[in-house]
Formats: sequence, structure tokens, C-alpha cells
Amino acid sequence: MSQGELSRASLELTHVLYDPSSTTSFLLALLTLSPILLMASYAALSVYTRELVIIEMWAGQFICEGFNWVLKRLIKQDRPEDSLGHGYGFPSSHSQNMGYFASFLMCHMYFRHRFATSGNRTLDRAWRVFLYLALAAWAGTVAYSRYRLTYHTPHQILWGLGIGILYGVVFYGLTELIPIRRPDSLLGRFRRGLLLNPLSEWIELKDGWLVYPDGGRAEEWKVWRNRLQKGEKVEGRMERPLPWVADSGLDRGRKEL
Repeated sequence: MSQGELSRASLELTHVLYDPSSTTSFLLALLTLSPILLMASYAALSVYTRELVIIEMWAGQFICEGFNWVLKRLIKQDRPEDSLGHGYGFPSSHSQNMGYFASFLMCHMYFRHRFATSGNRTLDRAWRVFLYLALAAWAGTVAYSRYRLTYHTPHQILWGLGIGILYGVVFYGLTELIPIRRPDSLLGRFRRGLLLNPLSEWIELKDGWLVYPDGGRAEEWKVWRNRLQKGEKVEGRMERPLPWVADSGLDRGRKEL
């Protein structure tokens, strides 16, 4: 074995060990990578949408991970004896990151985002509750995967979730809720300064929820729909309206909840 092979190390950030004889263990091993996949999602959405809230959420995720790194080295609590992981285990970083993600997004959906309505109030409420439960289940399942895969104890996982949830609520309050509710406060003026400066104008940074209750998604869809119906030509892609567009009625009755 060469000296180069001896000095190699595993990148445990994406290296997950599981029981190959168990389908559940395999699925949990995939799901436990969620915090890593979220970072790629933040990057793509930030570049594509230029939405300040997404960039804030992404920055908060980095801070959350840094906070976890500090806590682990301050507390220095070992992982379970039969753990497959290395390094300190308290608090669980995966659980903390998912707790932050779920709590921040839930706060945003509750305080600022309004969904398109189906016309049925009961169905609209059920849809919102379903989304909240889905986020909670996602975070909870990722946290459980850390126990099932023997990376953390229940104590380390529950503390990780709790810290992440608390941090997510506080971070959302400081970056979104207080600046929006109190625009003349220090946080409000700072946020306004982030949106209104030459650099932000150059990169087209925006906050869609200041203008639209859904961040502008429905308005963007309507613009696309109108142009599709009119058959507007864009780089030679469309010469006339498609025959199935004008009479489909897909854009009728769209309202906001």
C-alpha cells in the first residue's frame, strides 16, 4: 500500500454507512443526506429567483452549521459506543439543520406566504396543514435516521432538533418578521438597505412578498399564460397561439387565499 493511499480520508459529509440487508436502512441513508441536498437547492434558487428571503435562509443554514461546529467542540460529547461516525456527537448537526429549515419555512408560510385558493376553505386549510405536517415529518425522519444508523443518541438528536427549531424561529424573526412589521426599526432599515442599493439593483435582488402575497408566483404564471394565448414570438419559438390554449380555461377562477 502506497503512502498516498495511507493518507487518504473519507469525506463523512456525504459518506453514510448503513445495513445493506435492510431496505429501511438504505432509504434512511438516502434521506439523511437531505441537509446536503438543501444547500444545492438554496444555491440554485438564489441564482434563479434572486429572492432575498431565500438568500437569508441559505445564509442562516450556514450559520446554523457553524453554530453546531462550535457547540460540538465546546461540549465534547462522544457519539454512541457502536457509532459509525467520528468526532463529537452533541448536538446532532443533521437534526439541528433540519429543525432550522422546517421552522424557518413554516414561519414564512404562516406569516408572509399566501397560497392560491381552490375555492373551498376547508380544502385550502387542509392543504396548509398538510404542508406543515410534511415539513415536520421530513425533519423528524431525518433526525430518526441519525439514531437508526447509529450516528447519534436520542439525547443528541432531540437537542439538535430543539436548538435548530429555536434558532430558526429567532432567525426568521430577526431577518423577516421584525423588519417587515417594523420597517423603521434598525433591522427594518438594514433590510431596506439590502434591497435598495446599486449592487442589489445590478444583481436584481428582490423581495416578491413585499408586493405579492405569494411572492409573485401567480402573477408570473398569468403573464406567461397571456403571452402563450397571444402567441407572442420569442426567439422564433412560437409563431401563433397553440390551438389548445385559448379555450382551455386553465387560468379562470384563480384567486389568492
